[in-house]
Amino acid sequence: MLPRMNTRQAKLLVAVIDQFIKTAEPVGSKHLLECADFCLSGATVRNEMRVLGDEGYLEQPHISAGRVPTAKGYRVYVKDYMEPSQAEKQVRKKFETLKDQYFQRKDQERAYEAAMLLAQMIPNIAFITVPHKTRVYYMGLANALRQPDFLLNPRLATGVVEILEERLSQLLDRIDIDDKVRYYIGDEHIFHQIQSCSLVVTAYSIRGHRGVIGILGPMRMDYAYNTIALELAADLLRSTN
Repeated sequence: MLPRMNTRQAKLLVAVIDQFIKTAEPVGSKHLLECADFCLSGATVRNEMRVLGDEGYLEQPHISAGRVPTAKGYRVYVKDYMEPSQAEKQVRKKFETLKDQYFQRKDQERAYEAAMLLAQMIPNIAFITVPHKTRVYYMGLANALRQPDFLLNPRLATGVVEILEERLSQLLDRIDIDDKVRYYIGDEHIFHQIQSCSLVVTAYSIRGHRGVIGILGPMRMDYAYNTIALELAADLLRSTN
């Protein structure tokens, strides 16, 4: 630390370092007087900066340039004069924004992975509403269309694809869904295209976001097996809260 560093010298050192951090440009006495609260003459500021330079806390890259901090200057700054509280609000605001984005990505990844896991367990279509997204995502269509029910009835297969691509979110909005596994079989559906199919659905929640995960397949599906598979996938999502 500077021998007998007075308050004025310390304030000047802090001001030079703060300005250099912001601009990456050498800091001159004129600039300091313009941007900082100093009731000093230009000559006094220049003299004090010269003292700080002589003690190794500032250096002058060029004769006509202002001063920049040295490693020694930074060390005394962080040890004795830095005031984190001045930047705390800005840091916390940035952190909260990035944290929200981080958790949104993680929530979406969990939902995708749960639906992918479900689709790998069943020979039917798995679908899910994903946190912070407006559409419904589905997986396993290729496997489902290999089922005899669809191979023998191309119109049913076409209807299923149409619902998945255009109207699945409407369907989910019009049926009762809660934390229990619900079954919508055959002509209980509001869309004629899939009246030879069944829906098995339940709700899940991640960090307060409520979503839907379910299975769409032919009425001939294995309800007992699919119910357990759906419950396991939904429980996986619920366990992340």
